Amino acid sequence: MNAPWSAGMPGNRDPFAAYICDDTALDILRPVIIEMGWQPEKCNKGGLRNAVQSLSVAASPNILMVDLSESGDPLNDINALAEVCEPGTVVVAIGQVNDVRLYRDLLASGIHDYLLKPLSAGQLRDALNQAQTVFAAPKGADQETAKRHISTAVVGTRGGVGASMIATSLAWLFSDDHKLPTALLDLDVHFGTGALALDLEPGRGLTDAIDNPSRIDGLFIERAMIRANDNLAILSAEAPINAPLMTDGSAFVQLEEEFRQAFEMTMIDLPRNMLINFPHLLADVNVVVLATEMTLASARDTIRLLSWLKTNAAHARPIIVANKVQSGAVEINKADFEASIERSIDFQIPYDPKSATNAAKLGQVFADANPGAKSSQVLRQLAERIIGTSDEDADEEADKKKGSLLGGFDFKSLLKKKEPAEKAPAEM
Repeated sequence: MNAPWSAGMPGNRDPFAAYICDDTALDILRPVIIEMGWQPEKCNKGGLRNAVQSLSVAASPNILMVDLSESGDPLNDINALAEVCEPGTVVVAIGQVNDVRLYRDLLASGIHDYLLKPLSAGQLRDALNQAQTVFAAPKGADQETAKRHISTAVVGTRGGVGASMIATSLAWLFSDDHKLPTALLDLDVHFGTGALALDLEPGRGLTDAIDNPSRIDGLFIERAMIRANDNLAILSAEAPINAPLMTDGSAFVQLEEEFRQAFEMTMIDLPRNMLINFPHLLADVNVVVLATEMTLASARDTIRLLSWLKTNAAHARPIIVANKVQSGAVEINKADFEASIERSIDFQIPYDPKSATNAAKLGQVFADANPGAKSSQVLRQLAERIIGTSDEDADEEADKKKGSLLGGFDFKSLLKKKEPAEKAPAEM
């Protein structure tokens, strides 16, 4: 369907096909099709169900028009169409339900446009011309100019340190402040709060991905993810707590791969137990934010997680974030904490229960609900640090290629010249 990251290219495909329920709409459509130089025989009688049956045994056209008038559940039926529709096909739906929510849901599912009956020749002509323009657009242009993708995992050293607050706020800041297409993956499958923090229903996308990893592709991502704003899509779940997590982690890795194709930023809210059970989740992660508190237990677990990262994900850049910091009311002061973990704390987020309560009441992430709070300013600095990671990595790679400034010196020759002077005292 009309997924921007689909790579489908025209082969021996028809330029157009339509599946229309009623003769009145067909009579209006056929003259427009003839005018555009297409075959009127490709305007078939029958709606979406007929389209699914036909396309399951035949190649998809470049542009497909389907009638939803006889569909009792348009969104579910569109998903059935997606199963048989080849990548790159531009789909225009028509129907008789005048509902803005349905229109938005259809566009979010990958439909290019939705036309309302009764149809007019001018309306059809404009829609088909736009669809033709979309299909003819260069498919490789985005790949050639693609920006480097940054994948970030937020891991809490202890329960309740605020890792989910940090993850959702960062995802929001990437998408809203920096206008970067961002995916938020909440891997607390049973008790995740990613969707809750954004006042959204989590949907079944993540659980469907776990149950059927083979179905994960660009089209699945487009349909399954829930939109929080124009640049932020979330994949979360509230799986039944009587159903244990039955997966080898392959679904999560496949999701990360699809995110790299579809988004510029990936934010993973990664519980500690998932890190232990599925270490390969960090194979392509660029930054790991360790959310901690100034307590003895958090200090111990920060040490353990840093050691684990050094062994299992040495390529990932760790960032230590101390959350809920209260001056004069901590178990371990900053100097002792840093001495115990043998590195500096990168960011300190002040304890701000009033702002946290405000965010919960508004149904917004912390940084969005409290833009002027000191805590939100620290989160913005953290977001900028993560975005800058891509440039830092590029600079480090360039330095490696240049080599050391001292690399051109012949140290062996210099040492040989010094040898007589060093031996002189022994000969006296």
